[in-house]
Parts: sequence; structure tokens; C-alpha cells
Amino acid sequence: MRAKTRTLQIRLTDPEKSGFSAAAAIAGLPLSSWVRERLRLSAIRELEGAGRRVPFVENLNLGEAR
Repeated sequence: MRAKTRTLQIRLTDPEKSGFSAAAAIAGLPLSSWVRERLRLSAIRELEGAGRRVPFVENLNLGEAR
């Protein structure tokens, strides 16, 4: 995995931050990891749904079906 070198700042309401923090705690993840994981999943769905390449997902060569 590549080193994380960029920062993304977002503005949230207090209830949003509280809800995200609670969900991250339930998942057993730090808030930043929880948010990053959820953003990655959403981006994959959006990009693949539009027929676009997902830049942070490696292409897997699964070989030819037998």
C-alpha cells in the first residue's frame, strides 16, 4: 500500500461528527480510517457504475476462465 501523504479537510455539523464517531467506534476503527474506508467504497461504486477506472484499485489479472 502506498504511503498516505495527502490531507482532505471537510466541514461537518456537530451531529454528523458525533454520528460518524459513534459508527467508527462500533466498527472498532479510528474515525479517519472509518471515513476513508467508507469514501473508498462509495468512490468505487460511483466510478464503476459510470464505467470509469478506479485509480486507487489495482487491476487484477485473474487469467482466463477455464
